[in-house]
Amino acid sequence: MRAPFRNALLGVFAAAMLTALAGGAFLLHAPAMPEAAEAGHAPSADAALPLPPEPPRLADSPEYEACLGLLRGDPEGALARASEWEEKGGGDPARHCMALGLLALGEPERAAPRLERLASSSQAGAPARAAIYAQAAQAWMMAGDTARAYAATTLALSLSPNDTALLVDRAIAAGAMGRYGEALQDLDHAIATDASRTEAWVFRAAALRHLDRAEDAMRDVQQALTLDPRHPEALLERGILRQLKGDTRGAKEDWERTIALAPDSAAADLAMQNLALNEAGPRRR
Repeated sequence: MRAPFRNALLGVFAAAMLTALAGGAFLLHAPAMPEAAEAGHAPSADAALPLPPEPPRLADSPEYEACLGLLRGDPEGALARASEWEEKGGGDPARHCMALGLLALGEPERAAPRLERLASSSQAGAPARAAIYAQAAQAWMMAGDTARAYAATTLALSLSPNDTALLVDRAIAAGAMGRYGEALQDLDHAIATDASRTEAWVFRAAALRHLDRAEDAMRDVQQALTLDPRHPEALLERGILRQLKGDTRGAKEDWERTIALAPDSAAADLAMQNLALNEAGPRRR
């Protein structure tokens, strides 16, 4: 899926993945080191608001465009317009705008099943239906139901099996559930299809770390930083790997850089907590 909507919500997926893969990393791999912090809560719907999706669309009409155009600045207006339009026979486009309006208003638990039903019943082509399943998956993740997010992304991939964005999304859901081997398979596929996807290298590094393959993980995160030297999640992950090797100074530098580059991000939150734990020193267990 290539929509701005998906890109806006990727941070929600990333937050869940980073929490799952960074949380407890030091304890799992090296008990003498401080534990990485766990966020302990699902990302909220306020983390990112949906933007009007790019093609493929469910329909091509001025009413659809107008409804989607309200999502960013006036989600209540979009929901009201979609509801009125649906009552007048607006069909799938109206229901789509209504679901996105609910999501924009912070009700992902109501939006997710609507999007899933829409993707299942729509007569639109496979690319459009895959896009709606992907939106459903992101809504499930925002609602804190990772298993349903994984299932919805699997349905999307059944329609678009080589979509690298979908592969990364499903890997993130798998990683958030601790299913690192499955995450690795999807990330291998994504990187083989498009080796320019920085986030795929970062998440694969995190999955490899949890599979006790720290050297492979470091190679992946270095590749991510070659592609994007300012990538906060890559710097967070390299800091964790450096800490596992006993390079406390290098870890501190990476985490401080993460915070400087993206101070309001989930990656920065985890970096700050890891820095605080580092300052506290190793815990006796």
